[in-house]
Amino acid sequence: MTLTFLDGNEGIARGAMAAGCSFFAGYPITPATSIYQQMLQLLPPTGGVCMQGEDEIASIGFCLGASMAGVKAMTATSGPGISLYSEQISFAIGGEIPLVIVDVQRLGPSTGSATKGADGDIQFLRWGNSGGLPVIVLAPVDAKDCYLLTMHAFNLAEQYRCPVFIASNKEIATTRESVDLDGCLPPEVVRRNPAPKDHSGHPFEPLEGELIPPFFPMGGHRLSRQTSSTHGPEGYITTDPAIIETGILRLKEKLHSGVDDFTFFDLDVQTEDKILLVVYGVTARAARTAVVDLREMGCKISLLILKSLYPVPEKLIRGAIKDKSQVVVIEMNHGQYVREIERLAVGVPVRFFGQMNGELISPESIVKEVTA
Repeated sequence: MTLTFLDGNEGIARGAMAAGCSFFAGYPITPATSIYQQMLQLLPPTGGVCMQGEDEIASIGFCLGASMAGVKAMTATSGPGISLYSEQISFAIGGEIPLVIVDVQRLGPSTGSATKGADGDIQFLRWGNSGGLPVIVLAPVDAKDCYLLTMHAFNLAEQYRCPVFIASNKEIATTRESVDLDGCLPPEVVRRNPAPKDHSGHPFEPLEGELIPPFFPMGGHRLSRQTSSTHGPEGYITTDPAIIETGILRLKEKLHSGVDDFTFFDLDVQTEDKILLVVYGVTARAARTAVVDLREMGCKISLLILKSLYPVPEKLIRGAIKDKSQVVVIEMNHGQYVREIERLAVGVPVRFFGQMNGELISPESIVKEVTA
């Protein structure tokens, strides 16, 4: 075993390199800046490119251009930067451009508190695009998760041709801990699916029986087209309602149909449990301690730590809730993901505890809420 002492942002940078990332662009913003600093050290020696844009909008634009040329790209920011990314995120969804976007969340709203953590962007990541089409959002708990989930994020971006978010948090980003990278069992690296020679040449036309079109890189040996407007398989702008609906439904279905393949979670089940505690992000660390304390007090409780937030892993959540008498949801915000749990917990009472003051939720406060 070889232990490496690193924080969450370093874990993300190393995970990106292990996944084959060769392009990074970003703009300095607390608490995401050290990802940029890490990539600046790691990419150039391997022939990769790391650059600072003049602002967040330019930075994500650089990444989209690099991805359209065929390379794996990543950008990182915090809440104010995600606001500026919004138009380009929509472009990535509509244009099916693979991209990993790291949001190291800090306390909002607006500029908020740059050095305080929160999970206030969860709904924004899902719904912050024009059209409301689904995206993939992964939520790490610690530095090890940052490493592994970043690798998964790149794989998913390549496989599904879409932007993938990593919903980190200031506390995860800056907490240094020992990680056995050699023992992490990383996923096999997924490469982008190139268009076969006998393909029609239509840049948004999937192969027979598939939902995701093969990739035509810009500047490659075959002509390709890209547009941010509604388009048909040929990549030409269209106003035909039937063609538009077919394209929109495919963008939705390609992610919803695959959700069970990228549902990441930890589930700690206690026999004859009555209560399910649901958490995500850094709050999971406090929840693990709280569950130990609650069980010592005689409470029958299980713990579900969600690491895939969107598309919502409905099968997992419904299965975990089944036969429970109560669900308790804890979030570092005033209630964003709890709505998804309420929607799925048919007939089972759901209680919520949230905190958004820049401080971590403690095990003691979770115990108090569960036993109230």
